[in-house]
Formats: sequence, C-alpha cells, structure tokens
Amino acid sequence: MTVRITVDGAAYEVEEGRTLLQALDDLGVLMNGVEVPHYCWHPKLSIDGSCRLCQVEVEGVPKLQIACDTRVTDGMVVHTKSERVRKAREGVMELLLVNHPLDCPICDQAGECKLQDYAFEYGVQHSRSREPRRALEKRVELGPTIVLDQERCILCRRCVRFCREVPGTGELVVENRGDRSVIAAFPGAPLDNDYSMNVADICPVGALTTKDFRFKMRVWFLDELPGVCTGCSAGCNIHAGVANNRVYRYVPRRNDAVNETWICDAGRMSYREIGSASRIHHPQVRGADGRLTAAGLGDALAVAAARLRAAIEGGGAEAVAVLASPHATNEDLLALRRFLAALGAPPESAGVAVPTGASDDLLLREEKAANAFGARALGFGGADAVIERVRSGAARVLLALGHDILAPAHLRGDVSALALLDGVILLDTHRSALERIAHVVFPARHALEKLGTLTNAAGRVQRVQPVVEPAFAAWSEGEILLRLGEALALPGFEEPAAWDPHAVSKSLGEELPAFAGIDVDSVGHEGLPLRGESA
Repeated sequence: MTVRITVDGAAYEVEEGRTLLQALDDLGVLMNGVEVPHYCWHPKLSIDGSCRLCQVEVEGVPKLQIACDTRVTDGMVVHTKSERVRKAREGVMELLLVNHPLDCPICDQAGECKLQDYAFEYGVQHSRSREPRRALEKRVELGPTIVLDQERCILCRRCVRFCREVPGTGELVVENRGDRSVIAAFPGAPLDNDYSMNVADICPVGALTTKDFRFKMRVWFLDELPGVCTGCSAGCNIHAGVANNRVYRYVPRRNDAVNETWICDAGRMSYREIGSASRIHHPQVRGADGRLTAAGLGDALAVAAARLRAAIEGGGAEAVAVLASPHATNEDLLALRRFLAALGAPPESAGVAVPTGASDDLLLREEKAANAFGARALGFGGADAVIERVRSGAARVLLALGHDILAPAHLRGDVSALALLDGVILLDTHRSALERIAHVVFPARHALEKLGTLTNAAGRVQRVQPVVEPAFAAWSEGEILLRLGEALALPGFEEPAAWDPHAVSKSLGEELPAFAGIDVDSVGHEGLPLRGESA
C-alpha cells in the first residue's frame, strides 16, 4: 500500500511504513534533489538516530523530527529548507566539529569526506570555540586491515552496527561514556572478518581507513569506473578507482539485486591481479630446443594452427580437447562455441574447469570465477570428460582458455598428463604451471580490460568494460579465436571482421534463447536476469 507525501512542494507516492529517509532513498531523490544530510543512517543498517543531522519540519508537529526515524503517513507535508531546519543543521555541525582535528590536508578521506561536504554546505563559517580540542589516539590498528584515528570519529556507530548486523561478528564497540566515548575492538576480538574493510566505506569521515589504500592516492585523482568484481561468482558490483592507467582500489557499488552495498575483503583485494607481475606479456612459442620464446602474434597463430591442423588430420575434431574459461566473458565463450562448430565439434565436447574455495551465506560463493554460470549457459559442461580424453590418448592437442584445470578439484597442479600431448595451446592472463608445458601461449586480457558481459551465480548478466589498457599487447579470448579460425581457414572465419563485442553480444540472444534481448548495451550498470531466471 502506498501513501502520498509532499516534500518541499513536490508530491510523491511512497510505500506505507517506510521512514522518510527510506522513502526518499527508494524514490532515488535522497541527496539527489531532496537534500536531507545524514551521518548515522545507512540504507542497509538499523536505525540509530544519534547524529540528529537529518532533522526536518513536518507540518502539524511542533518540534523538528529526525527523518531517519519518522514514518511516512498519508498527507504528510515535509519541509527540508526552512529557517528552523537550517539553524538546526548548523547547530549539529558545530557540535560535531568542536573536537574534530583540523587536519583535512593530510586526512586520507579528503575529497570524499561527508564532514567536509556537510560543513561547507550546512555548517557555520567560523568556529566559536577556543578551548583545546580533545586529544585521542591515532593510527590504532583494529585488525589486519583497518586503522582507526580516534580523534576524527563522530560516533555515528555505523561500523559497530555493520559488524553486528552484516557479518554478525560484532568485533567493534563504543568504549566509555559521554565525551570520553571512542570506537574500539572488543577485547580479544580484533576486527578480522571476511567483510572488515566495508567499515572504511561506510565511515562518513576519515576515522577508519584501510591499510591497503591508506596514503596511496588522493581520491580526486581517481576516476571511479563501474565494474564487476571477478573474485567469485557472486558478481558484486564495484567502482574501480583508476589513475594513470592503474587500478588503485575497488570499492562496492550499490546494486540491491546483487551485493546491496557490500563486498568481501578477498574480492576487494582482487584488483591486484590486474597489475600483477605474473601477467603474461607477449605471445610465446616453444622452439626446437624446448624453450618458450617471445613471438609475434602472426607467428604464434601460425604455429597454433599447424598443431591443431595436424591433430585434426590425424584423428578428426575429436583429437582436439578444449577447455573454456569461467573467467572469459559470454562474448568470448560464444566465439569459442563458433570455433568448435567450425572445427566440427559440439560445445559438449569441451568442458569448463571452475576453481572453488570458501563460501558463506552472505556474498562469498564457492565458485571462484565470475562467469561459471555463463559458461554452463553457453553449453560447456564439466572438465572431467575432457581430462579423461587427454589421459586416454583420444585427444592429442589441448586448447585451453585459462589455467583453472590446475585447481585442486581437477589436476591439483600436476601437468604430467598434459605434458604428453602433441600440443598445448594456451590463452591466459597469468603465468602458471600450464604455461611451462604449453607449446603456444597467447596473452589474454583481464575481464576489466575488455568489453563484454558476465553471468553471476544467480543468472544475472552484467556488463564489464575496460577500466585500464594493458601496458603490453594482449587480446580478448574471442579475438584470438577469431584470428586462429582465420589461420585455419575454418568455415565462417575466412575473412573475419575486426573483433566487435557489441555485435557478438547482440548475436548471443539470436543463438541462445536464454540471452534473448540481453546484450552488453542493454544490461545497463545493474544487469538483467537471463530468461527463465529470477535474479
């Protein structure tokens, strides 16, 4: 049931029972047309009502009301810009700044600090206090990931509520009383849960910072580009902080259908994979002396094509074993389907190896790859049958996208069975034991270095786009397969056009009903569920 409210002269239909801040947030107008500043309130946490900054004037009510804990009623008329409201905000901001240190130039939160923003927008120009500010501890290590500067804290208690309500670990508490109150870790329980770094995201000031990003880069130099975390199959939405063609951090991007406003610590730190020293930087070909040496793309394609051609001439398409990658985009995997069809092998003859790990009931998923669901939706089954074909000798050449076959659930890092093949052709982003036995290696792009879509564990198709360009020549798997098909003169690959992820993505829906109407241009920044999925 909905009720009708009026805010600053504008009428809105909102859900009955919601608080005023929740209703405005639902409408998408909170701080986006309707300015109700707030500190302690967070859309995914319980109501605290402690900061008092969100006071508004409600007609018929004598006193100002806090919008975070005032339920909407039919016919409610609210004013957020009246003189009473303005004076109340100034008073709250003045009290919050009484003990706050004047260290904005060296504070790591500068540039994205709500205390700075609100002091400028709603505070007074000059302080009236002359007494010394309260001195508290700085650089307090709450755990392995988070540092606390106590004197900057405004006691909004978001971090305390987060630890209690989201991971359910409850490490943080408010110690002491009155003006001696400080945030601290519970004795004997350091802040060390799988989601600990979220407290830095929700801290509205510079009190909580992550050790990873602390003093690394001024945020106004960063471009915050939308993307998807590739740490597991949850597909959490993120902003990638980029400067000078380098990713400096991931922070969660709100998507209520996927990760709400959170991200796990492991996924947050997975940004390091993009600029890792273990990236493969150039095509390589194994020479007659048994050593891998750098080669041009054309030479690598010619050698790979020759090995595939020899295997097919000797034993047909069945002599080629193919491993898809659960990290590749749907568009790359469609290119692999087409490549297999041109070889004369159905998608079922290929498999996908998916690495696994720890999971929980919040965001962490067992499958540690961003597009395992998408690979299965495109017809790629498990990897066991592919491994058996290799071990039995039925397959003589392996075309592998990625090195996930080395995972504990599959080969456990033992490449001895693969070392006996006549050819191992590898398309990969990072160095591995599989590279050491490969005959041809092609450097592939990370998911956040290319345009395409990924399908998360709930069947939601989401867009990724290049946030950085690799500092070396690298190609998406789909483009490499396009060129390899051309080198083999496969049907449909004789004169391929340039790799166009937009066109390939649109053809996904034409070839696979589950993707009908879903492509890289239509999914937007929040994604769309596959047909038949409820994500």
